[in-house]
This record gives sequence, structure tokens and C-alpha cells, in this order.
Amino acid sequence: MEIPQNIQHQLAQFQQMQQQAQAISVQKQNVDLQTRETEKALEELKKANDDDDVYKTAGNLLIKVEKVSLTEELEEKLETLQLREKTIKRQEERVMKKLQEMQESIQEAMQTTGIQPGMGN
Repeated sequence: MEIPQNIQHQLAQFQQMQQQAQAISVQKQNVDLQTRETEKALEELKKANDDDDVYKTAGNLLIKVEKVSLTEELEEKLETLQLREKTIKRQEERVMKKLQEMQESIQEAMQTTGIQPGMGN
């Protein structure tokens, strides 16, 4: 039995949404990694004395900076990353909800046409 055009279209949209969910998941992992690295750097920076030499990377270079300046920079970066995390989480929730709705719609359409999902018709 051939799959009707409208169901084929829904399946294609579902696959695109799955790819979007996967891309969001990768973004989430990247932001999570950057957040943990920034938190670790701040933790180490707080252990240093105020008069200790502190360096930051700029490409292949290490540049000497003031501890206060670097602390502020990392705290701002952390705040930005945390906002990005929240945004990605909301995106992920919306996409997962949409995927669920699409899956239910496809299953319903397939049952209406007499196609058994997963049966390889």
C-alpha cells in the first residue's frame, strides 16, 4: 500500500523537526560545556591572590590581565551562557511538544487510511 501524499508530507516535516531537535541538543551540550568551563575558571580565579599574575588566552597568546577585570569578564560570560541555556531549554521544550503533536497526527492519519505504523507497508 502506497503512503498518501499528505502523510508523506507530514513525515518529511516530522523528520525536519527531528533534525531541529538534534541541532538544539548539540547547542545545549555546547553551552553546558562552556558554562562548566567558565564556572571552573572563576572558581580557580577566586583562589588566586589579588596580586597574583593572571593571564587569559587570546588566540594562541596568553595576555596578562588584572584579576578583577578577568573576574568581571568571566562573570558576564557566565551570565550570558545561563541566559542562553534558558533560551535553548525553552526551544527544546517547544520542539519536543511539536514533535509529540506531529507524531500523534501522523499516527492518526495512518490509522484512518488503514496503514499500520512500523509494519513496512
